[in-house]
Amino acid sequence: MDNNSEQKPSNFGIHRPKENPNKGGSLSEFLPQLENYSPTIPDAVTCYYMNSSGLNCADPRIVRLISIAAQKFISDVANDALQHCKTKSSANPNVNKNQKDKDGKNPKDKKFTLTVDDLAPALNENYGIKTTQMKYLT
Repeated sequence: MDNNSEQKPSNFGIHRPKENPNKGGSLSEFLPQLENYSPTIPDAVTCYYMNSSGLNCADPRIVRLISIAAQKFISDVANDALQHCKTKSSANPNVNKNQKDKDGKNPKDKKFTLTVDDLAPALNENYGIKTTQMKYLT
């Protein structure tokens, strides 16, 4: 072995984040900021699901913290479903990216619709949540 090429110890696949640029921030410093924050998911909705799960908390800061975590989870799931939809549509060999579609729009400007067909694989692959798809009778 060459002396110039040192072997670095393996981290065995463990991801160790680099030092946080906001070092020094703690939960006790973050919670007061939640007093004036209005999350996307209303406090009443979060409280309802917390209470139905057996968690009773009167501190609105904790309720808002859970709302933010739920909002992040929903956002991640929706983003994963969007990526699945885009991957599926880009795999379609019939679409030429330089051509305009029947409406005269560029396919890059296409708007996507969230469907269960995209949501189910995203939930299963990324979060281990299995869903059953109901077939509706018409």
